[in-house]
Amino acid sequence: MKYIFTLLFALALISCSDEADVKDDIQTSQEVSTPVFNTKAIGFKVMMQAFYWDVPAGGTWWNTVKGKVPAWKNAGIDAIWLPPATKAQNGPYSMGYDPFDYFDFGSYNQMGSTETRFGSLSEIQSLISTAHTNGISVIADIVINHNSGGASQANPFTGGNTWTDFQPASGLFNRSYYDFHPNDVHSGDSGSFGGYPDLCHDKQYVQDWLYNNSNSIAKYYKNVMGFDGWRFDYVKGFEPWVVKNFKNAAGGFAVGEYWDGNAATLEWWANQAEASAFDFACYYRMRDAFMGNDLTQLNGDMLLKRNSYKAVTFVANHDTDEIYNNKLLAYVYIMTHEGYPCVFYRDYEEWLDKNKMNNLIWIHNNKASGNTTYLYADNDEYVARRNGSPGLVVYINNSNSWQERWVDTNWANTVIKDYTGNSGWEPTTQGDTWVKIQAPPHGYTVWSVK
Repeated sequence: MKYIFTLLFALALISCSDEADVKDDIQTSQEVSTPVFNTKAIGFKVMMQAFYWDVPAGGTWWNTVKGKVPAWKNAGIDAIWLPPATKAQNGPYSMGYDPFDYFDFGSYNQMGSTETRFGSLSEIQSLISTAHTNGISVIADIVINHNSGGASQANPFTGGNTWTDFQPASGLFNRSYYDFHPNDVHSGDSGSFGGYPDLCHDKQYVQDWLYNNSNSIAKYYKNVMGFDGWRFDYVKGFEPWVVKNFKNAAGGFAVGEYWDGNAATLEWWANQAEASAFDFACYYRMRDAFMGNDLTQLNGDMLLKRNSYKAVTFVANHDTDEIYNNKLLAYVYIMTHEGYPCVFYRDYEEWLDKNKMNNLIWIHNNKASGNTTYLYADNDEYVARRNGSPGLVVYINNSNSWQERWVDTNWANTVIKDYTGNSGWEPTTQGDTWVKIQAPPHGYTVWSVK
């Protein structure tokens, strides 16, 4: 049953340009200039997850990503999120989530190789430099819940042997059973993962090497390697203050992977950690909406509706990719609503229409400002308005035929157009700001001032 609702939510994450001159029906961000590099820019445009699970091995990935950077700049990307960049237990085959030596970016012969799966020290340095030259920030994936690759040692706290003797070739952050759970401080923290040795964040020695020391992981990554921000892996495994202390010690953007569909829980964690969080609540609502053919699910509670400044929205990532029907429509949602959108590499480079993705990124960066008024939803249709200047109206149609609908806009007696090129209409809004718009079957339109 169809219904109308108008509910206002928090201020938008972004404040976009009012300039909207276009040459074609389909506008892409190649025609939009990118500001000079500034780490504060993270969060104002769109993030790219610059990897997927099991990217090609052989030490070529850093160079592959480097080659993409200029095009991503032109598309309107302001940050790239890299996989864990240092040597892990599985050496040349590891995706980095089994960390061993936090200071080996591909320069020490250990764990079966000198390079990481992704490349050498010089190659990641060149990638970071190229990104910065192109005005793009670089986000490091930080795995500090657990470690892997230690040698066996007798452990008095377990009465047996544990794999907790870490002697990395870098000579930095050696570890023993005292630095993992159980130990002389306590038996455990918020959670362990996969049977790996679970790092104890209450140990002063661990805190010093993670963020306090002048050559700590946080400060080395920031000041020596040039990373601009942090994506924290599996933050359910330790307390939020760890992320807060790490971020405060080095500065930069921070986002945590708190895998939970409850928006209130995400908000709690983001507030405690003083960081952003991936909006899994939004992800699951979109999954239910687009896979279940029920667009009223987009009314559901999400972090972006509670605190848009701390919501990083996404449609897929290296761990989960459940929205395979109408995936482009899900990108329409995150590109036109509050939050900081993150694009998945394979969606952009392989699976979806890149021209359409570039168009949506341009719309996000230039039109999607202001808070949101939700105008209409049923199983097949969804309409919402961004109230910025100039703002937009997005119309998602998941039915099998063209649909038309009268909607209330922010513009009186104004010619508007669809900036996706999916509709050729250029209607004039009435004096009372109402206007009729349309959307194609299993498609979308995004309307703003011509």
